[in-house]
Amino acid sequence: MGNTETEVREKTWSKSLEAPEHADDRELIFEESFEAVRKTSSGYFVNLVTHGDQGEPSDYLHERLRNEFDNICVEYVDRCGCGGYVTRVHVE
Repeated sequence: MGNTETEVREKTWSKSLEAPEHADDRELIFEESFEAVRKTSSGYFVNLVTHGDQGEPSDYLHERLRNEFDNICVEYVDRCGCGGYVTRVHVE
């Protein structure tokens, strides 16, 4: 079996963007978010869990995702108990 970190996932999954290095690096959040969407098969979604210190993801992430991809639907889910925010990206 191959490396699951590089393969396209044919399932719904979550990507944590809550490590200390994500607290003050939006470019890292963009880079890893785009990578996660690219790894998600059509018909599934990925939950992007962003660091709470970055604030509401609809203020900085959602539009960037929509500009990067044509075949997605982006929605805010909720703030999680750990302080982060969950954005769901459906790949159509």
